[in-house]
Amino acid sequence: MSGLHDLSHRHDDSAALAEADRIPSGAPILELKGLQKKYGYVEALKPATITFLAGEIHAIVGENGAGKSTLIKLLTGVIRRTAGEVHWCGHPVQLSTPNEAIMRGINAVHQEVVLCPHLTVAANLFLGDEMNRYGLMRKGAMEKAAQSVLDDLGFALPAGALLSSLTIGQQQLVATARAAMRGTRFLIFDEPTAYLTRQESAQLFKLIRRLQREGVTIVYISHRMEEVFELADRVSVLRDGTHVGTRQIAETNDAELITMMINRSIEQIYHKEKIPFGETILDVSGLSGPGFEDISLSVRAGQIVGLYGLIGAGRSEFALGLYGRQPTTAGEISWYGRKVDIRDERAAMDLGIALAPESRRDQGLCLNLPIGLNINLPVYRRLSRGLVIRSNNEAANADRQIRNLSIKTPTRAVLASSMSGGNQQKIVIGKWLSHGAKLFIFDEPTVGVDVGTKAEIYRLFAALLKQGAGIILISSYLPEVYELADRLHVFRQGRLVASHDYRAASHEEVLSEAIGV
Repeated sequence: MSGLHDLSHRHDDSAALAEADRIPSGAPILELKGLQKKYGYVEALKPATITFLAGEIHAIVGENGAGKSTLIKLLTGVIRRTAGEVHWCGHPVQLSTPNEAIMRGINAVHQEVVLCPHLTVAANLFLGDEMNRYGLMRKGAMEKAAQSVLDDLGFALPAGALLSSLTIGQQQLVATARAAMRGTRFLIFDEPTAYLTRQESAQLFKLIRRLQREGVTIVYISHRMEEVFELADRVSVLRDGTHVGTRQIAETNDAELITMMINRSIEQIYHKEKIPFGETILDVSGLSGPGFEDISLSVRAGQIVGLYGLIGAGRSEFALGLYGRQPTTAGEISWYGRKVDIRDERAAMDLGIALAPESRRDQGLCLNLPIGLNINLPVYRRLSRGLVIRSNNEAANADRQIRNLSIKTPTRAVLASSMSGGNQQKIVIGKWLSHGAKLFIFDEPTVGVDVGTKAEIYRLFAALLKQGAGIILISSYLPEVYELADRLHVFRQGRLVASHDYRAASHEEVLSEAIGV
């Protein structure tokens, strides 16, 4: 990885990195001794003792709210510990600031991309390490060097493009490339494949193994058990802020880990019930728009219609066009047999269409508002008398959804931004349950949520179907859409290229159709 080493000049000269390089493979590089974090009377992380070995891939698993995010923030210097010790290369350290963590070679690739969307890919890769000559930024040289790195990593991304023009999955790859460039010796991945297709995930796994061969210690946080068993050497389990235990990956299995995570067994993750289909809710014929062309499909009451494809294949673009968030240029939409013109989101909502978008933080939630306000946003006209909101109805509706969806919060007044990823997804779903929609479009509904929450969401799907609703399920995770969809449509390059009834095609066939081989 000479290209990366050449570009990590500023960080590779630090004494802390040199110290990390001297730790032999298999020896402790980072040790947590009684590490604890409290917010008032709440223990987000109870005293935890975990040892990470140089050159290993160490997975961390646990439900949302188990303490994984708190652990990441402590290791990267974003928050300060309440108690306990951290030893780096055998010496006690503070890790009190992000800069201290970075200088020691500790970096993280977060589930939610924390880069600058208004800058180019190259500018984001060099952010804080810009190439300058005589006080002037060498944009051309930076773009050329960045493109070389991206090509070397096997990421087919344009260095000169604005970050905002890329899909969320592509932005995640940019964040990964940035971390790899920084001379890291200890790299934390937080749900890195959440928005990646199988092909892009394979590229990422190749990079992770490459970094491991060069002596980088990898901490891999994921809810996808198959990834943990494919990559990790060891795995540690967190539950309710407690370190439950650490296992050699060769000496455990997914059933044991799930039991450790949630303290109960899950007989069936993919909750699939046989529900009879009803009347046709939606019929789309030849719909076209930005990013998709000539799409025809239908959805019946009680039916899950799955959309699968690589990122950028046109699935999300089709959903946005159907929902009126993007303009359509051709085609017809029929709603319960009647032709309709969905020009904007209000028209879609009035018909009874709900969209839980791909990026819940950017598109599905008002993060700076309380949970209760988020849940009630689509139905305030129903909760109001004239211009006055009926506070009793407002509170009762929010509390009912919080209770029914098991959203973990002490009160509806808590800000949505403070909730875990799984609970944020439940808030998005809860607001549309309040609305009483008949067609639910779920775009990547289980991204970044744990197995327990996934099972809850799948059971919720079944409840919606029994009530006569239909579901369009968009997912980059093939096992999910394969196991749940009654009718599976495969997208490639903006077109619908294949359709299958439930389990009528193999995983390999569906993937081949999506890739085009």
